[in-house]
Amino acid sequence: MSQNKLPNATAVLVLGIISIISCCCYGIGLVPGIVGMVLASKDQKEYLANPELYSNYSNLKVGRILCIIGIVICGLYLCLMAYMWFVLGEDGMRELQMKLEEMQRANQ
Repeated sequence: MSQNKLPNATAVLVLGIISIISCCCYGIGLVPGIVGMVLASKDQKEYLANPELYSNYSNLKVGRILCIIGIVICGLYLCLMAYMWFVLGEDGMRELQMKLEEMQRANQ
């Protein structure tokens, strides 16, 4: 009997990587992370129903873990941004950005 590959395992892996890479882009990484988790859930149910039919469950597990890590990092980043926004306010954020730009120019 030949083993098939899970249909979304590679997509989940790619979405997990994208989620981690884009986690500091104002929460954009949440979208691929959540989509990856939904796809992983569907494939995991398929695999658990008939584990002998599928061969690439390890890719699905790694992709799922990457999606979880991406979602957690995005959540922490968004909490940090919200905290800074409420503590510093809009003017404080602008001043912080200007100071960072000055430091970058001084280091060049």
